[in-house]
Amino acid sequence: MTKPPDSPDRFNEDKATYTVRGAGAPDLEAGIAAIRSVVKTLPVRPGLYRMLDARGDVLYVGKARALKNRVNAYTQVARQTKRLLRMVSQTRAMQIVTTNSEAEALLLEAQLIKRYRPPYNVLLRDDKSFPFILLREDHEFPRVQLHRGARRHKGQYYGPFASAGSVRNTLNSLQKLFLLRSCTDSFFANRTRPCLLYQIRRCSAPCVGRVDEAGYAELVRDAKDFLGGRSTKIQQKLQALMTDASDAMNFELAAVYRDRLRALTYVQGSQAIHAEKLGDADIFALACKGGTMCIQAFFIRGGQNWGHRTFFPAHTNDVPEAEVLQSFLVQFYEEVPPPRMILADRALPEADLLCEALSARAERKVSIRTPQRGDQARMIRQAARNAEEELDRRLAETSTQARNLREIAETFELPEPPRRIEVYDNSHVMGTNAVGAMIVAGQEGFHKNQYRKFNIKRPETVPGDDFAMMREVLGRRFARLEKEDPDRSRGEWPDLLLIDGGKGQLSAVCEVLEDAGVHDVPVVAVSKGPDRNAGRETFRLPGGREITFPPNSPVLFYLQRLRDEAHRFAIGAHRAKRAKSFTASPLDEVPGIGPGRKRALLMHFGTARAVRNASLEDIGKVPGISRTTARGIYDYFHPGG
Repeated sequence: MTKPPDSPDRFNEDKATYTVRGAGAPDLEAGIAAIRSVVKTLPVRPGLYRMLDARGDVLYVGKARALKNRVNAYTQVARQTKRLLRMVSQTRAMQIVTTNSEAEALLLEAQLIKRYRPPYNVLLRDDKSFPFILLREDHEFPRVQLHRGARRHKGQYYGPFASAGSVRNTLNSLQKLFLLRSCTDSFFANRTRPCLLYQIRRCSAPCVGRVDEAGYAELVRDAKDFLGGRSTKIQQKLQALMTDASDAMNFELAAVYRDRLRALTYVQGSQAIHAEKLGDADIFALACKGGTMCIQAFFIRGGQNWGHRTFFPAHTNDVPEAEVLQSFLVQFYEEVPPPRMILADRALPEADLLCEALSARAERKVSIRTPQRGDQARMIRQAARNAEEELDRRLAETSTQARNLREIAETFELPEPPRRIEVYDNSHVMGTNAVGAMIVAGQEGFHKNQYRKFNIKRPETVPGDDFAMMREVLGRRFARLEKEDPDRSRGEWPDLLLIDGGKGQLSAVCEVLEDAGVHDVPVVAVSKGPDRNAGRETFRLPGGREITFPPNSPVLFYLQRLRDEAHRFAIGAHRAKRAKSFTASPLDEVPGIGPGRKRALLMHFGTARAVRNASLEDIGKVPGISRTTARGIYDYFHPGG
């Protein structure tokens, strides 16, 4: 028995994988038969199981202390909820991975849930990465900056922060307090005089020698103390320096220390509210109303409140609240390093197991607590109150959204309120850097992880022809839908298309749908009113029908939001493409030329134009360029030679 190719490498010891296919119609008996055929081969040991449907898509990922017992429980129909019975009835195969411990299976479960997004697992909806502060240490004068994504740089990472705004506020405080540089290494290396940040006392200007390496290293140590929660030590140090400067009659320097001391006092007052005694901790509270759950998270680091974020986990129907919170935490800490202490507003069903798994990941002890009194309990009550308020707002917005969608269905004569609305727009300047954009909205607002941009690249699409661009974008979109979801079982087909444009764009889209054989997707074009006034838009339907709304109509405001969001996304994609084109080089298009060879060519010849004009022999003299590669470069620039 072999390890499946998609099993994470960190879990590659002492494992086995079993896959058994079931047959028959998608009903409960067939699902139970498929599960029973797997149970016969299972060991009584820890592991992970995946339930698959007839197409091989993952329905559910679960972990077990004893695989045989846990999987066999799904065949006991009388003990299952309606949700699990639906899952069993769709199951046609299972994949089993054995692990060395249940904690290891728990960590693997979080990885696979994130990868496959199964419809029967509780899902962490918010897929945005958290921002961190990075103090880079790969330079003699370390740089402080905002960081997202993989930790590839050498240095100290501080976080997570709830938002980029929280990071920027803290970076602003760091600049005021410790005068650390935030510029890039190339900018740093080419300075001959201090920049504006030095003039406004936000940088110590190490680039031009206004501070030596030892003095800058002391500032870095102070910044680390501040981010590590030792701000009182820094406050005492600044007070002593200010006093010494004042006694020495150096009042200008004393004023500098005074301003830094004021900035520190302000930060202590704004960030450390109710969090001074917590050290490093995350606080979680869950609220539930009307079948919707909300989780509020507070991030405390070094006794400082680094913000909070709200989450609305998906697929929580018929799942106990404590189980939802535990599943959420497992997935949450798949991306974020856990702190030493986690505070929850309720006891978790497997708190000890979760502590063991998180401690193994963090390589230090992680504790989970549910305090009932004291400052920690007060913080949890504050988080719970925020969760309830956020949930009330969400339910009010959802109610308004549902009402708008019902009215859209009535106005545009749809069979039911749309669950998925796709909005399309194009952006270009005189036909250059043309892009198309698609945004997605539904009953729960914008689905930003499903936004798509389309680089206009077909030779037959004339630059600047909006109708041709719309034909290309919609043609590619529906061709992909037909290929990836032909039976429309994944919920990726739109219930309504909104097109930013008039009769021409509407005709172009209708032609694409006709050619693709799609006759059941409604299309509406949104054209701007006279003098492009917002509030006087005309909504055009195939067949010539036109609809207008009263200027104060809530549905009109909703449709305007959709159109404006598509416009914003399209312009952003166009600007990013245009900015990239400014730094593009002809060498980027040469087959087989990566960053290393491109750098070698530019170092040897100086410019891309010189490479274009070079002879085959000269190109072959460049270090790292073989004769075959030199021939490819020469032939690219001299196709007739």
